[in-house]
Amino acid sequence: MARWLWMALVVFASSLVAQAADTKPNILFICTDDQAAWTTGFSGNKDAHTPNLDRLRNEGAWLTTSLIVTPVCSPSRAATLTSRYSSEIGIYDWIVPASTQGLPDNMPTWPQMLQKAGYKTGLVGKWHVGHTAEHHPTKRGYGYFMGLLKGGCATKNPTLEKDGQEQTFEGLAEDIFTDHALGFIEQHRSAPFALSLHFRAPHTAYLPVRDEDLEHIDGQKLTLPAYPDLDVAKTRNNMRAYLASVACVDRNVGRVLKQLDDLKLTDNTLVIFTSDHGYNVGQHGIWHKGNAAWMLNKTPAKEWPHIPAGTRPNMFDTSLRLPTVVRWPEHIKPGSTISQTVTNLDWFPTLCAAAGAAIPENVVLRGRSIMPLLKGESPAWNNDYFGEYNMRNGATTAMRCYRTPEWKLMIDFANPGRSELYHLSVDPGETDNLTKSGNSEDQRVRADLEAKLRAKMAELGDSEEKATHD
Repeated sequence: MARWLWMALVVFASSLVAQAADTKPNILFICTDDQAAWTTGFSGNKDAHTPNLDRLRNEGAWLTTSLIVTPVCSPSRAATLTSRYSSEIGIYDWIVPASTQGLPDNMPTWPQMLQKAGYKTGLVGKWHVGHTAEHHPTKRGYGYFMGLLKGGCATKNPTLEKDGQEQTFEGLAEDIFTDHALGFIEQHRSAPFALSLHFRAPHTAYLPVRDEDLEHIDGQKLTLPAYPDLDVAKTRNNMRAYLASVACVDRNVGRVLKQLDDLKLTDNTLVIFTSDHGYNVGQHGIWHKGNAAWMLNKTPAKEWPHIPAGTRPNMFDTSLRLPTVVRWPEHIKPGSTISQTVTNLDWFPTLCAAAGAAIPENVVLRGRSIMPLLKGESPAWNNDYFGEYNMRNGATTAMRCYRTPEWKLMIDFANPGRSELYHLSVDPGETDNLTKSGNSEDQRVRADLEAKLRAKMAELGDSEEKATHD
């Protein structure tokens, strides 16, 4: 072989190696709405039909203690985008349709960081962190948007925005979102893309879904939560429809995974599946998330001054815990389990780390990159958790929560005397409120957690007075 040809081959091979080393991963961030951690097959729910989510779990890592810092949609979504708490952002509860409130433009987002790093960014599905033109997703880092700006849309034949115009689409909303997600991936298959696919399901209304989605659930026994005086008929009906909606999501996740396989993008695509908060269908005798309602045959009498009788604001683990799996072939060991406590605040630094996207020094982040955990490393990790929820729609609360793997304390500053203390390692179902326990050890723990809770509030510029007057 001529010397010049041999050298040319060496240079060419070297360039391929360098190119491979510099290849940025595609990012697919799938977020559902109102999906609890207990709704999947891989979590042990035999009534759930989630073969595609189970596949992701088997091919990636399951984050068993993945928590949301505010258990309702708008503040949780804002926190995911910015890695900041709702008390810092100024979005405390879900944004009502007539509101002009939205994500401030001085709060950097991870899509903006990825966009600057050369990614084609897109959002398909639900936004719900600002309905006005100034808060549009294309002004917060997404180059492409198709979906709904507000909190909900019809399950079938929804009116959605595409190319800046609202129009009615025929079919099921989740199928429509997936169609456009597939189109985005196809269009940007040759360039690094970061696509957020935000399903509206399994948010109410749960139905209709395809017959096949419902048939999977109708073949199950449907084990219901055990709670005194639970409205069993309503719970069973809601559970059936809710899990059918989850099955609809799973079917569409399968469609996206298949496209990644067909386009040979699987190996270089980081896939994250999670939700905006947890959910209750009878657990603790309630329905919905942090702003839940009682689901009992007889509604308990009003107990607190700013909470109506039918409402049960909470920060139960069922409302906080997320069904989170992450797949990234060659970087994450298949079938791995991560038990450390992580939150939605961690996605901003994690995604930037994966993408090699620079974060300016003046950008304040409350989360931390979980990339070392995903890669199987053993970094020092603080598993304490702080969360908050200033409920403003339907009730008034100023809940602050401090959680460790063993204990949890919730204090509601808007309703003096309202607090909850649970010994999670003994009582994971949070059934025994120890706030007024006569046990001295319980009260010592309570005092310690309250001190940590107040210290975290001070760190964030929060206070009892601010929490009750914002």
